[in-house]
Amino acid sequence: MGQLSRQDNIVAIVKEKGYVTIDELANQFSVTPQTIRRDINELAKSGHIRRHHGGASNDSSTTNVAYATRQILQLPAKEQIAKRIAAEIPNNASLFINIGTTTETVARALLNHQGLQIITNNLNVAAILSSKEDFTVIIAGGTVRSRDGGVMGEATIDFINQFRVDFGIVGISGIDPNDGSLLDYDYQEVRVAQSIIHNSRTVFLAADSAKFGRNAVVRLGNITQVDRLFTDEQPPKTIIKLMKEHKVRLELCTPK
Repeated sequence: MGQLSRQDNIVAIVKEKGYVTIDELANQFSVTPQTIRRDINELAKSGHIRRHHGGASNDSSTTNVAYATRQILQLPAKEQIAKRIAAEIPNNASLFINIGTTTETVARALLNHQGLQIITNNLNVAAILSSKEDFTVIIAGGTVRSRDGGVMGEATIDFINQFRVDFGIVGISGIDPNDGSLLDYDYQEVRVAQSIIHNSRTVFLAADSAKFGRNAVVRLGNITQVDRLFTDEQPPKTIIKLMKEHKVRLELCTPK
């Protein structure tokens, strides 16, 4: 199979599965992982797919990658980000945690804390943290999204607006590298996240480097609205400039 034909097939497979590993593609096409990496790099540059460490995903502005796939994407980076955020949260603090696989990783990293009060619209976060007897876990009311345990709707927003907490821990699907827009896929989910930002004294944005330049259709806000960005690689120069202008602190969390 020629390179162009193989690349066309790679795009088709990624669109069908949402995410595929380099090893899977190498086995399917009987070529070396290095060959597949080159294919993925070329396809990513042309905007057909999105490159990840160890694989590639479909770069759609309207449909997110499946939840089970997102749980393993960029996992070492997410774990390092979670560890760093947890180190910045004092015992006996109050916090919001929103929907997302990164914020679920943060929740696991908080299990060694004491006396936290957590308000969340994420059933998975609630399940993780409710195992601690000294934690108070409050779940927002609303409609449960079956694919990922997210709770959304007008009732969720009204509930969040009743609180004023120490820390808001927010995940995001994409960050526009040109103007710093925070992007996501679901309008209802975005409105809840906006309420979390508005009602938090300090906002931590947890976003691995794959989120920079990732397309998503709904604008949540701007990176200038957060206090600290936790990520695993240096952001694009435009983002760094914006952050400096608005005194947003960068926390680099490099996987070990």
